[in-house]
Amino acid sequence: MITMKEKAYEFLKTIPKGKVVTYGQIAEYLGNKRLARVVGNILHSNPDGDKYPCYKVVDSKGNLSKGYAFGGIERQKERLENDGITVKNYKVDLDKYQMK
Repeated sequence: MITMKEKAYEFLKTIPKGKVVTYGQIAEYLGNKRLARVVGNILHSNPDGDKYPCYKVVDSKGNLSKGYAFGGIERQKERLENDGITVKNYKVDLDKYQMK
């Protein structure tokens, strides 16, 4: 049986280039939108930031993660910008970039 962790990592691979999702979106995909903090913990233990692109995950207001596991907030900003996403004050415009 597939675990919640495995399901979350697989979801990350479905996020298209130039789009982001929120922790809450992943939690809802997992079956309970209240599990956003659990999702954050899962992503913080991501074994492979290239295979499972957790840099594409932001909070419900579009803010980047200060604790981004693969180099901190500056590296997350850089990776998002390399994907064509505009980051202003460590925040992305969810209306423009959020995967629906």
